[in-house]
Amino acid sequence: MWAFTAYSYAATTVTAAWFVRRAARAHGLAVDLPRSLLWQGLVYSAWLPAAGLTWLIFRRFGAGGRALAALAAASLVVPPLESLVSAWIDMGFHGAHGLEPLLGRALARWPVSILLYTAIAAVGLAAAHHHRFAEARARTEALEAALADARAALARLAETPAKAPERLMVITGSRRAPVALNEVEWFAAADNYVVVHWAGREGLMRATLQSLEARLDPRVFARCHRSAIVNLARVRETQSLSDGSWRLTLDSGADLVTSRTYRDDLLRRLGRDPTRPYAASTSSE
Repeated sequence: MWAFTAYSYAATTVTAAWFVRRAARAHGLAVDLPRSLLWQGLVYSAWLPAAGLTWLIFRRFGAGGRALAALAAASLVVPPLESLVSAWIDMGFHGAHGLEPLLGRALARWPVSILLYTAIAAVGLAAAHHHRFAEARARTEALEAALADARAALARLAETPAKAPERLMVITGSRRAPVALNEVEWFAAADNYVVVHWAGREGLMRATLQSLEARLDPRVFARCHRSAIVNLARVRETQSLSDGSWRLTLDSGADLVTSRTYRDDLLRRLGRDPTRPYAASTSSE
């Protein structure tokens, strides 16, 4: 982004300096190359703070509606201010003085200033969308790698005959039934109970979600919501939503939505950097 800004500034300055020298010759005036480059360099350097302001807006608000509102508000100030600054620089090189000529030159430059500001905002918006897309793709790849690790960990446990799968005693109606932990799709909090979901069925456990989470293998089970823990090995499909959250579709067809906060926390708990795909897992085997 900054390389493109530097290139645009240099190319615009050189091109504008060439037009200035050509216009001066048409009026019988002589403007040497260093003077024309300095003149236009100063004119367009006044736009560098505007580019910085645009960058700050996108960094603060992202690429959504709030950023567009901030850009619209800035458009009421930036183009007229830039027109005045450019007109003042022009008058300095022409040796002119006076408020009326300054306002006249600024008014003449106003349409160009609006176009330049629009171009800067459009480039910033494109860069912000590209950055957001790259981050979303990196997080999705990291999640897919984490899901593959969870399935592999569960498969290794299943292939170990000496270690039977852990079972949970779940209340279903008036009965208590054992449920293999690897068959559970997800857990949900319900006051002092936990709702266990498995094979299209559900039952209750007398426990809190926090105490249960401490007992679970973090490679396989992860908190995806304030009140839910998901078995990553049972996630069949993932979908990134427009607000940055994820929809996790489980083997039974049930959907769980992971907010942006828990999305990044989920990856960190799995030992993965939310902004880097395929970050090395820190979980021990």
